[in-house]
Amino acid sequence: MAHWFHRNPLKATAPAKFELKGVVTKTEAQRICSELRMSRERLLDVIANPENSKDVVQPASEKYLSLLHGMISSLDPEKPGDSKLRHCMKFRWTNTLLGSTPTEQADFLYEEINVLFNVALWYTKHAAKMAGKEEPSMDEAKEVHQCLRIAAGIFTGIKNELVTRLIEVPEKGTDLDGRILDAYINQCTAEAQEVTIARAIELKHANTLISALAHETAKMYQTADDALVSQDEKVAGKWRKYFQFKQAIYSAYAYSYHGESLLAEDKCGDAIKCLQESNAAYEKSEKLSKDYASSKGAGSTAKPHEHLFFRKLGPILQRTLDKCVRENNFIYHHKVPPTAPDLELKATYGLVAPQELSLPSAHELWTPDVYKMFDITKKEEPNLIEAKKEEKEAKKDLPPVKEPDISGSNKDPSNSSGCVLS
Repeated sequence: MAHWFHRNPLKATAPAKFELKGVVTKTEAQRICSELRMSRERLLDVIANPENSKDVVQPASEKYLSLLHGMISSLDPEKPGDSKLRHCMKFRWTNTLLGSTPTEQADFLYEEINVLFNVALWYTKHAAKMAGKEEPSMDEAKEVHQCLRIAAGIFTGIKNELVTRLIEVPEKGTDLDGRILDAYINQCTAEAQEVTIARAIELKHANTLISALAHETAKMYQTADDALVSQDEKVAGKWRKYFQFKQAIYSAYAYSYHGESLLAEDKCGDAIKCLQESNAAYEKSEKLSKDYASSKGAGSTAKPHEHLFFRKLGPILQRTLDKCVRENNFIYHHKVPPTAPDLELKATYGLVAPQELSLPSAHELWTPDVYKMFDITKKEEPNLIEAKKEEKEAKKDLPPVKEPDISGSNKDPSNSSGCVLS
């Protein structure tokens, strides 16, 4: 199956040693720092490979996030709120659209947000890898759907619950810019809904339901594209072309199935106009798919124009339109309206919602007594040589994460919908 999903690269990060000189006063506190370093390295390693299972990635992410807990939130019952340790260490992360130049903040919450962001990206890449199999099983299709909902939920939680707590306001175009997060949220939600649509087509559900789901999906892709309007075309142009293609192809599906339902109601003139509108959207998607494939920008390049789900629609549209025109000429003699009927159908079920983000509680190593073993008043400031070295390091670009190919099989699926996830 041709690669159907666009994926931006994982975020790269500088190593973190968790050497809190002077702050760590006891062995128990030092153990937490050691566990933080090792669990961070472990997590970054496992999320670099989309072929790893959820059973590998989920516990690795939960362990590191639970260890971060005491660095972000106070464990002192007399002084609740932010941890006294929250700003005692700097973290550097790249942004998915901005290449190798990192941004830096001295904030453990900033670290947590970027780790969560990368975990969400892993879920999208894992979903794409599974979707790219020759014939995914029903359980695998369900996992693709779930992974995309989890990713959407993580991005939503980052935007609504975590970024607002940062002291430094994220810069425009960085991953923590609300508009970039909106694009990711809508992309993941819409892609999960694509799985629902493919299933509905395969099981031959009502044309009205398929049309409504396709229409809602097209609107999500339009919202994702709108979120990037203010971004530099050189930075976000390729990603926007992907959204525009998906908006056009699902608009084509929405009008096609709406036309089928109108024909069943003997509204042949309206059906013809719907199918003409569908054909126009399909032709637009053909151009956009080629524009996308030739665009330069961040991320992997999908091949939507080679996908059977896309290729099948054109001939089906033409045959249905020809049928409608013939029947109208011989039987109905309806006037074709100048504008297409509105797609006002509402999906009665099948609409996707992000899965709510739930962060783990503090790791068992964290207790109020261990928290007291960190003395922020004794933090050792770097000497002049060390400070200059840190400043020089902060200006260096970070190498990209080495990621395996996720394009999958080029063989067409054997089902009727043209999508393996059905």
